[in-house]
Amino acid sequence: MSMKTPLKEARGLGAAKSGTEHFWQQRLTALLNIPLLLFWAWFVVTHLGASRIDVKMSLHNPVIAVLLLLTMANVFWHMRLGMQVIIEDYVHGHGNKFAALVLNTIFVTVLFAVAAHSILTLSFAN
Repeated sequence: MSMKTPLKEARGLGAAKSGTEHFWQQRLTALLNIPLLLFWAWFVVTHLGASRIDVKMSLHNPVIAVLLLLTMANVFWHMRLGMQVIIEDYVHGHGNKFAALVLNTIFVTVLFAVAAHSILTLSFAN
């Protein structure tokens, strides 16, 4: 005996549709944040008091630059997912919720663009 409703059987989707996917994206980004943020913290601590030239020279290493870009991408994606859950839970009204979700995505995209631009500018600068 199955506990699935006939509609669930027909569509292959539960009531939440993509809730499980969102849940796992949050968990995966949180898990990936552990080593990436440890790397970021190491980078920041080792460059405390360093000159701009020293930081630029470190960022000329493509492994360092790519890891910093991955860190920023993962952190901002995780932030977007978390804010999406908060907005969906606490913002009422379809129009307000839609606007908040769009602004959330724009905000995170702009933050990542600024971070990526900064990292790439220092990485490719002479």
